[in-house]
Amino acid sequence: MFLKRITLLHEQIPFYRDYPFSIPIIKNFEELNLKSNVTFFVGENGSGKSTLLEAIADKCGFHTAGGSRNNQYEVHASESPLTKYIRLAWLPKVTNGFFLRAETFYHFASHIDSVEASYAYGGRSLHEQSHGESFLSLFLHRFHGKAIYLLDEPEAALSPSRQLTFLKILHDLTKNDECQFIIATHSPILLGCPDATILSFDNENIEEIKYEMTNHYQLTKNFLQNRERYLSELLREE
Repeated sequence: MFLKRITLLHEQIPFYRDYPFSIPIIKNFEELNLKSNVTFFVGENGSGKSTLLEAIADKCGFHTAGGSRNNQYEVHASESPLTKYIRLAWLPKVTNGFFLRAETFYHFASHIDSVEASYAYGGRSLHEQSHGESFLSLFLHRFHGKAIYLLDEPEAALSPSRQLTFLKILHDLTKNDECQFIIATHSPILLGCPDATILSFDNENIEEIKYEMTNHYQLTKNFLQNRERYLSELLREE
């Protein structure tokens, strides 16, 4: 592990009514101690998990549309409004790493083409691969030791079988304490990563939660076991 603690600097916040402090969990946030090589942020859309992850990436110097400290390209609204109000504590500090944002990965892939750096991603343009293939090319060829990786919904482009492939990559990269991952996800498959810490953003404060207690696991399990009942209730005409 490299990043040990994230602290919100409340004394520097001018107005709590403005975004992102209008998000309850961000407003109430004090300090978060990280204790695993893999940490998951889980919660409903709009709960604040991606907002906090983006601020961490920005504070690390990573491009907030996707990339590392060495990837510089123009994308609208790329600065996180939360960045200047958080403090990161490291032991030791690392500068190598990457921020993946699924929704803006196209811009990163275009940047890689513009600087002719596809050799670092398997030798093929990321745009010439399917969305899922390009994500796996990134994970396989760009991710390696002594680094921190911040991933926002990496499952967005991955089929269930490819999510299992990524789970194996995640395990291999962290088993010798070579890498640290913080991942915002909705995937019950990825959340099954052994020895990971799962932090729920679904209430007014961030809380550690067991895998089987996540809404993602419970809803998926109940749907698969009771599909006909779920569909009957969901599609019932009023």
